[in-house]
Amino acid sequence: MNAPDANTRFAPRHILGIEGLSPDQITSLLDAADGFVALNRRREKKGESLRGLTVINLFFETSTRTQTSFEMAAKRLGADVINMSVATSSIYKGESLIDTAMTLNAMRPDVLVVRHPHSGAVELLSQKVTCAVINCGDGSHEHPTQALLDALTIRRRKGTIAGLVVTICGDIAHSRVARSNIHLLTAMGARVRVVGPPTLIPAMIERMGVEVFHDMVAGLADADIVMMLRLQLERMHGTFVPSLRENFHFYGLDEDKLAAAKPDALIMHPGPINRGVEIDTSVADDIDRSVITEQVEMGVAVRMACLEAVTAHQEAASP
Repeated sequence: MNAPDANTRFAPRHILGIEGLSPDQITSLLDAADGFVALNRRREKKGESLRGLTVINLFFETSTRTQTSFEMAAKRLGADVINMSVATSSIYKGESLIDTAMTLNAMRPDVLVVRHPHSGAVELLSQKVTCAVINCGDGSHEHPTQALLDALTIRRRKGTIAGLVVTICGDIAHSRVARSNIHLLTAMGARVRVVGPPTLIPAMIERMGVEVFHDMVAGLADADIVMMLRLQLERMHGTFVPSLRENFHFYGLDEDKLAAAKPDALIMHPGPINRGVEIDTSVADDIDRSVITEQVEMGVAVRMACLEAVTAHQEAASP
């Protein structure tokens, strides 16, 4: 890749969330990722913009999809990658998050890619290190690279994001994916709806600029994009749905409910998919409308763009 053009690209120190990013900044990341899609489809997929740099994947929660995607993205840009298994690290010997951050920082990595179960933990860590930090999910707060890859998928299929009706369905209350997508989609001019039972819709979410529905068919009416979310059972403390079977009956995506959306509506899901819980197999595997596997492909390109963006401003450290 050529050096970023300062007029069209921005170089953030960290990527901690979508909230606060301008449409121009979002567009610059999507444009860069678009270029990496073409690179990733070539036989020779190697770039050199991160050659000599070290990326540490620091995952306090397991995530095969996101961790593998970041590892592949970093390696395709020429970086050295270290995957830290927190389950066997000093965290479980009593070391605090801050002490871990300072220990890793002393080794002079260039980027920390962090997933943590507590909202705000990644931002706190970013204040204690001198390297760049990318948030790949903190509690129920944000998951910025997921929103960016969703946006790239939509833009490549629909040509634009502005003016589209996007319906996000399911467990909105516990979903960092929903929050990041709402920030991004509203900033880019989409009309966003959320659908789910009252127990899974955050209070006053309308303040984020979305329309709230508790009826699936009404929420899907004339939608251009249908984004399904899984039930975040690991974050639920108490009973939020009567049963998985009843939840699917009212809020699971099947052919009958999907008929309310536009005939060319795209079907999305951040994964992992729970078939028969939030989405029917026939819908998830719809060859014409489901872009779930395409989202995975776009994830590598988006993460390459983010890694390149946060390292573009870095200069060699003094001895």
